[in-house]
Amino acid sequence: MSKEKIVVGIDIGSAKICTIIASVSKEGQITVIGVSTVPSAGIKKGVVVDIDDSVDSISMSLEGAERMSGYAVSSAFISVGGNHIASLNSHGVVAISNPTGEITEEDVARVTEAARAISIPSSREIIHVLPKSFIVDSQEGVHDPVGMSGVRLEVETHIISGASTSMRNLVKCVQQAGVDVEDLVFSALASSYATLSDTEKELGVILVDMGAGTTDVAIFIEGAIAYSSVLPIGGRNITNDLAIGLRTSLEDAEKIKLHLSSKETGRPKFKETNPTESKSDVKEEKRESKEDEIDVSDLNLGELKTISKKFLIDGIIKPRLKEIMTLVALEIKKSGFTNSLPAGIVLTGGASETVGIKEISKEALNLPVRIAKPEGVSGLIDEIQSPAYSTSVGLIIFGSEVNKSKVLPAVGITQMKGLVGKVISWIKSLIP
Repeated sequence: MSKEKIVVGIDIGSAKICTIIASVSKEGQITVIGVSTVPSAGIKKGVVVDIDDSVDSISMSLEGAERMSGYAVSSAFISVGGNHIASLNSHGVVAISNPTGEITEEDVARVTEAARAISIPSSREIIHVLPKSFIVDSQEGVHDPVGMSGVRLEVETHIISGASTSMRNLVKCVQQAGVDVEDLVFSALASSYATLSDTEKELGVILVDMGAGTTDVAIFIEGAIAYSSVLPIGGRNITNDLAIGLRTSLEDAEKIKLHLSSKETGRPKFKETNPTESKSDVKEEKRESKEDEIDVSDLNLGELKTISKKFLIDGIIKPRLKEIMTLVALEIKKSGFTNSLPAGIVLTGGASETVGIKEISKEALNLPVRIAKPEGVSGLIDEIQSPAYSTSVGLIIFGSEVNKSKVLPAVGITQMKGLVGKVISWIKSLIP
């Protein structure tokens, strides 16, 4: 494994923290060698609210992945989300420095840095500067200008920024777990690496990453990200609604939601009552009403043994999903790309497995819908073959391509060496 590069990704979400350790061969083949998922603590809507609890959860996830892989983690790529994420598009221009007029990597770096020079509040920091396309003299739509001849180089970029304090707290938690932050990666951008095809990105597609606390939206046009935002609503809102509607605890409501979503991917349409229905229709309706009852006695919910499926889906889950999709529709309208998304909408994230979401998304957005699982990796993938792990897998793919990627390094935050953190943790463990 000495010839292989080790890449580590830690997805720090509101519901779970997942650490994936993978080896990347010279040919670019990614093999997962360690995975560990633990319930998240100290994180709310993608933002750290309790540092000690967050550090404990991250450490637990790290230790599980390290035991499985036999590799001690020193640095990792970390996902960042939350309602503080914002984006804008910027333009940069430079003159070609080479006397022969040939564009070099240095020119590309200079023009991207020029686009980075934007006015943002001191309380915010840039996470990514993502080139969309280059213009060499008057020639537009250039994806890679290196080697071309010209006098003037321009670039259109998409810049993603976040609140400094939120990101510093996230970095601090990871460092206290004894790991360097190699890069912070916007969750939806990471997910796109694991779920979207090049064709979809080229045609125009919207990626909706539905987590527990937030829903990330990213729109790709002509092969590059053109708009991104985060909505402060997610799968946990559905759980809260179920808890209130059924007068039960949040834990029991989550069990019911997962049970319902795992039993069926879609719901058969309920028969409408007809005034002229025959006796056989009445019998059929009675039979359907029995089928409408879901047996939840195996879930140990106390006195709650059966629940009406129609009440759960039509009365509680559907309205909340419609609200989320209405907010997504508003983001699409705000982006100005309403008529530029022939590839439709790609749903991923844990909440994308909620029962009936595909049909509701089609109705609300009037676009083709696909629910995406992460792809592009091999090895120990049985545990991560679910939309809930798209960001985790995307971090690994992003990390494997970071050297050849045009993405600039993330937040310039002073980092404590991972080895020092590990030594401190080891010393603390020896103290009674």
